Amino acid sequence: MVGKTPLIIITGPTCSGKTSLAMHLRKDYPIEVLSADSMQVYRYLDIGTAKPSPDERAYLKHYLIDMVNPDQEFNAGMFTHVATKALIDIKSTSHIPLVVGGTGLYIRALVYGLSDAPAASSSIRTAINKVARRKGRQHLYKMLKRLDPEYASKITFNDISKIMRALEIIFLTGRRPSDIHSDHAISRPVLPALVACINPDKETLYSNINKRVIAMIDRGLVQETERLLDMGYSPELPSLKNFTYRHVISYLSSEICLDRMIQLIQRDTRRFAKRQITWFRAIKP
Repeated sequence: MVGKTPLIIITGPTCSGKTSLAMHLRKDYPIEVLSADSMQVYRYLDIGTAKPSPDERAYLKHYLIDMVNPDQEFNAGMFTHVATKALIDIKSTSHIPLVVGGTGLYIRALVYGLSDAPAASSSIRTAINKVARRKGRQHLYKMLKRLDPEYASKITFNDISKIMRALEIIFLTGRRPSDIHSDHAISRPVLPALVACINPDKETLYSNINKRVIAMIDRGLVQETERLLDMGYSPELPSLKNFTYRHVISYLSSEICLDRMIQLIQRDTRRFAKRQITWFRAIKP
């Protein structure tokens, strides 16, 4: 345990105002932020992940942003390890650590510790990869729906890394990931925490989402995606299979028009926000 003082966590769905609240608190308190966002860990993915701007990060120090390249792995275990070290560093300066982000899996891992899922198996992962290449990710998703419909209902067929990890757990243990997570959910927290969940009304949230997507386009989301592809990063990477970049890549490939791209990003961001809210209901430190 890093300390007995409760860890303050600001969470909520995307576009709910988490970063704005943190910036406001910085005016009155010596806080530093631990970002709990599974997409903002990637370098070069700036506009599409709504990272705090350089000016915002100069004003309010952020940890766990720009941790890895787009083709590198970053998971809840790595997050917990780095975040725990960051908590110690922040407290050593007498500043206040503030966790800010919408990735429920990261927040739960930090507060409750990691579940008893087995370590990765390279041989099983290789076998699953072969099936994915031969039959496609939708085949893997259908397999997961058959083996663990509860867990499959919480993700989409584009969450390929989560699908593969879930199947890996099933093949290694014979247990469903949803059962392992359920057992872990009743455990005691390893860190005392106070969670503030920002939950705007539906109309406000959806309006914020629609405006943010337009702002991303105006700031250069399409050009950012082009640069990532020009740097040699494959559109098949999990980081670029995120719905925002995936739809931009479809636009760049002339599969959809600009207006349709915007509509799809807005739609899928709304769906993502719904899934986040489901996660937050399960976090009860």
